[in-house]
Amino acid sequence: MTPFTLEHTDPATKARAGIYQTAHGPVRTPIFMPVGTVATVKGVHQRELRDDIDPDIILGNTYHLFLRPGMEILEAAGGLHAFMGWDRAILTDSGGYQVYSLSANRKIREEGVKFKSHIDGSLHVFTPERVMELQRSIGADIIMAFDECTPYPCGYDYAERSMHMTHRWLDRCIEHLKKAPPLYGYEQSFFPIVQGSVYPDLRKKSAEYIAGKDAVGNAIGGLSVGEPSEELYAMADAVCAILPEDKPRYLMGVGTPINILENIALGVDMFDCVMPTRHARNGMLFTSEGTINIKNRKWATDFTPLDPMGLTFADREYSKAYLRHLFAANEYLGKQIATLHNLGFYLWLVREARRRILDGTFGPWKDKLVRQMDKRL
Repeated sequence: MTPFTLEHTDPATKARAGIYQTAHGPVRTPIFMPVGTVATVKGVHQRELRDDIDPDIILGNTYHLFLRPGMEILEAAGGLHAFMGWDRAILTDSGGYQVYSLSANRKIREEGVKFKSHIDGSLHVFTPERVMELQRSIGADIIMAFDECTPYPCGYDYAERSMHMTHRWLDRCIEHLKKAPPLYGYEQSFFPIVQGSVYPDLRKKSAEYIAGKDAVGNAIGGLSVGEPSEELYAMADAVCAILPEDKPRYLMGVGTPINILENIALGVDMFDCVMPTRHARNGMLFTSEGTINIKNRKWATDFTPLDPMGLTFADREYSKAYLRHLFAANEYLGKQIATLHNLGFYLWLVREARRRILDGTFGPWKDKLVRQMDKRL
């Protein structure tokens, strides 16, 4: 039985609404997953995450959790959910992207990747088998295949070689999971990852290979690495046309609010990105009317609420002038309030998209909102 139920497809676009069942509750799609790399969504208490931002699922990262706190501690705690006090779903990224980010400090071979820790320079090896074991120890509801993420730009030959290796690694992941059962008494869903850089024929080949594995969900990787939005949309569109309709599609590492809406319209169901949290810490706020740089002097005497939509308590209780003051004074609370606002906005965006898909008004709403959000306030 597939854990995914497709509830409705928008008549004017390819947008879909569905529900994915996990051991820690349902995930209503389309969904944005706040990134909780090292067992914390930066700057946000779990209570705020649960009660104010209200995501069905968050993201953890295998590479970072492997380095700190380490598997011994996570296993002793009973897995990541128990360790961080989070009772909803979690997805773990396999660490392929993080290892890719270490470009100068890693060596990729058929066996796996040898890399130096960014913390203390210690040497480690990630193989597909090892990464599956690590994700068993972490205990996330959805676990990802170990893949190689290609840089942008990247030559055709390199992209093709890398794609074939990602496919061979995928087969090793699947084989090893049969020998390494879950540790905490509940099932973990495994998603393979489509690669192929920005080459349509490679993306199609990879999507066909991945679709042939009949996994419970599928991911599209290697697309948040600096390529123009047009190429991102073209690749997502081509891949969604091949991936099975009755399984969720997860576009990894994307993106801006506009990117998310455009990809929902192409048939993508799941997203994650550090953008709302990272930009918040730099004073950049996303709103339905456009982006705000709260550090600008123009907000110094604006005593109106942070966001008139009032999505979280922070939007209702604090003014733009107050938040600007906190950033000017370099106070921690400023980053926390901005993070709460941005994540609240991202979750509103996908929840509203879901509501619009279900009532048949997604297309016109999306087009209007994309125009509105493409402004600097």
